[in-house]
Parts: sequence; C-alpha cells; structure tokens
Amino acid sequence: MDHTGSTIAGASTDAAIIERSWHEPHCFAEVFDRHAPHIHRYVVRRLGREASEDVVAETFLVAFRRRTRYDVRRPDARPWLYGIATNLIGQHRRDEVRRYRQSPPADGAAPCPADRVAAEVTAQSARAALTAALAGLPARDRDVLLLVACEELTYEEAAAALGVPVGTVRSRLNRARRKVRTALGTDPTADTEEPA
Repeated sequence: MDHTGSTIAGASTDAAIIERSWHEPHCFAEVFDRHAPHIHRYVVRRLGREASEDVVAETFLVAFRRRTRYDVRRPDARPWLYGIATNLIGQHRRDEVRRYRQSPPADGAAPCPADRVAAEVTAQSARAALTAALAGLPARDRDVLLLVACEELTYEEAAAALGVPVGTVRSRLNRARRKVRTALGTDPTADTEEPA
C-alpha cells in the first residue's frame, strides 16, 4: 500500500476495514498498522517526540471509539485521522508555540568538518527563522500549511481533516505561505518599507 491510502491488488479499503470493525473490533488494528507511521511523523513535527507517543495513541483510541460514525463512503481514512490528530494537537498549542520559538533542536549529527561550518551556521539560521515564522502564524493557518506542505495532503484531504471548505484551505494556505515568505525575506511581492 502506498502513502496515499490506496490499496494494492485485493486489499481492503480503510472504509471496508472500519466497517468490518464495527462487528469485529480487532480488525481496526489494520487501520493503525497502515496509518500510524504517517500520523506519528506529523505529530512529532508539531509537538516533538516527547508528546508524540501519547498523542498518536490517543488519536487511534479516539478513532476506534468513533469508528461507527465513520463515513464509509470515504475509502481513505487518512484525512479523518489527521483531523483527529490536529484536534488533539490543538490541546497542546501553547507547548507547540513555545517549542517553535526556542532554538531548533540539534539533529544529533557529529560535528561538521571545518569546510562545512559556514553552511551549517547558515542552515541553523534558516531553520531558526522558519520555526519563528511558523510560531508567528495563527494556529488555523499553521495547521493547513503543515498538512499540505509537510504531510502532502491534497487541498480536499486537508479540508476533510480540518472540517472546513476547500476554499478556506486555499485562502489559509495562501495567507500562511505569504506570511512565511515575508518573515523569511523571500516574498518578492512584500512591501518593503524604508525605516522611519
């Protein structure tokens, strides 16, 4: 199965598995097996590793409890799961913003050779600027940007995940991208004002 949730030769859709789990609860484990790595990666990006295990577990627990309300006309459960995870992340937003405002965590790499020090300093500076720009976004805009840019959801999938119209996803994404580009100094359309 690929990352989009599509099935391979005879494998059941997420919707079929969830519907079967209404009477055979143990079947829901297959939904977890298919999507937990993607949800985990998303939560780690949003909250860091420390909180990720609990939030991922809670995401699938909430999904399991709500499985009888799942719209089985939707074959791919990823948008539904991302929506649950995003709502749970919302409960941790203050920690998320604080983490974005702090210096980015070290990636654990060995010290760079002398000829790569300048490149590493530049990369650290860019990472710090990006995390600060993300922290400065309104939560709703940040959610859309991270779902589309990092998790590679389509506009339609992001809309389903967040429970908003596709047009809202488009406008929030455009606004978020513009604000991030402006914060990073890479927006050619930004008004450049002379200091007073």
